[in-house]
Amino acid sequence: MTSPNHVIGLFPTPFMRIEALLPPALVGALVDRHGAAANQQNSQSPLLSHTQMLAAESSPHFAEANRLIEPKLADFGELMFGERLKWSIKEMWVNVLQTGGHQSVHNHANSFISGVIYLTPTHASANTVFMKGLGASQFVFNNANPNAQMGPFNADKWIAPAASPGDMVLFPSYLLHEVPVNQGGQRISLAFNAIPERLDSWGYSVRFAK
Repeated sequence: MTSPNHVIGLFPTPFMRIEALLPPALVGALVDRHGAAANQQNSQSPLLSHTQMLAAESSPHFAEANRLIEPKLADFGELMFGERLKWSIKEMWVNVLQTGGHQSVHNHANSFISGVIYLTPTHASANTVFMKGLGASQFVFNNANPNAQMGPFNADKWIAPAASPGDMVLFPSYLLHEVPVNQGGQRISLAFNAIPERLDSWGYSVRFAK
């Protein structure tokens, strides 16, 4: 008799996907009002532009999106820290990626939860890609060949599922991510960073302010 294997995902990284969080009318308003204001060119790709980073209160459309996002931040934050905390969005901005553009590998500093809401259909080539940390201080061995099957324990990258307008994803801000070269039409998204009101480790408390 063969003994069964019991595989446990030890210390997994949380990733949350919420379908159709924003209603179509709000998605359309964000595209019409803020898509045209994305006039800051990305330093790595001239076919990617951004709006200024703005507070959620800076626009009625951002404020309405914030109202829908905040409960989900509390849900996701509870996964990360084990306690339901009060969360707030530090900044929001809109990204416009043209055909042929890309977003280089990066993460988000000075925040704990980052999120993306997709405002237009996304071509499969431009789905967000998440990856393990780059570089190490020791030798690295890998087994990547035609016979190797990639899974959650040996893959270096993970491609997010196809998203529809209004869908949102949340992830820890330290997680590296990129958008490969967009082979489809214009791709518009709303991004944001969030912080908790405080973190408390047995009386050693740190408070965060926008």
